[in-house]
Amino acid sequence: MKRQGMDSMDSSEMKVVILAGGQGTRLREETEIRPKPMVEVGGKPIIWHIMKIYSHYGFNDFIVSAGYKSEWIKRYFLDYATMSTDFTIDLSAGNNKLQIHDGEEKEKWKVTVVDTGLETQTGGRIKLVRKYINKTFMATYGDGVANINIPKLVESHEQTRKENGTIATLTAVHPIARFGEIGFEPDGKRVKHFMEKPQTDRDWINGGFFVLEPEIFDYISQPVTNFESQTLTTVAQEGKLAAYKHDGYWRCMDTLRDCQHLNEEWKEGKAGWKIW
Repeated sequence: MKRQGMDSMDSSEMKVVILAGGQGTRLREETEIRPKPMVEVGGKPIIWHIMKIYSHYGFNDFIVSAGYKSEWIKRYFLDYATMSTDFTIDLSAGNNKLQIHDGEEKEKWKVTVVDTGLETQTGGRIKLVRKYINKTFMATYGDGVANINIPKLVESHEQTRKENGTIATLTAVHPIARFGEIGFEPDGKRVKHFMEKPQTDRDWINGGFFVLEPEIFDYISQPVTNFESQTLTTVAQEGKLAAYKHDGYWRCMDTLRDCQHLNEEWKEGKAGWKIW
């Protein structure tokens, strides 16, 4: 399946790794019973929203790198068809014959769930899915959403790789301000508006949504390797790390307040990441 702006890459062949194994300690109110990627936004786990972003552009082959409470993720995908629509099960004959009825639009996803361990770091979680990957692939965190144009991201990676020999591209995004923003009237005394945690337009941070060459595995020595502070730092020092600047919407569900904010946006029909 070819998509506009992706002349050299067949999206149906490109795998997407979702890092879904962390313990989500700053969201303990939710992650005490389930892993963070399974925390719901608008009645669906946030991992579903992330997959819908990729699927919108034809990327449907996913590898979920699980760890903490991985049974939740395994059960979700094993039961996905029956949980997403009506079904009839015939118990009378003793063979439990199951018939799935038409309901929601069926996803075209192929999902491989890999249990990469409880204490494994982000680099290790990527390393441990190596046996399922043999060409350029993508990866992202299981708690971040954006209205990113994936084909343009891949195109940027391919161009920079061709010109500069880079092996990895991260998506640079504008962070959410730590505190609320106050706007003043011209007199400098009266408050004109107050915006809670707006997205800044000054700094850039790593927002996930990576494109990676298989050579990246050579920079991950063991399960305790941290992908950001160790792997990407080394790759950057060698001049092999590129960045794709995304000026649009990006949010990370790091705390309970973030989760509430995402749910409010979804409920109000203002979900900036919903591109499908």
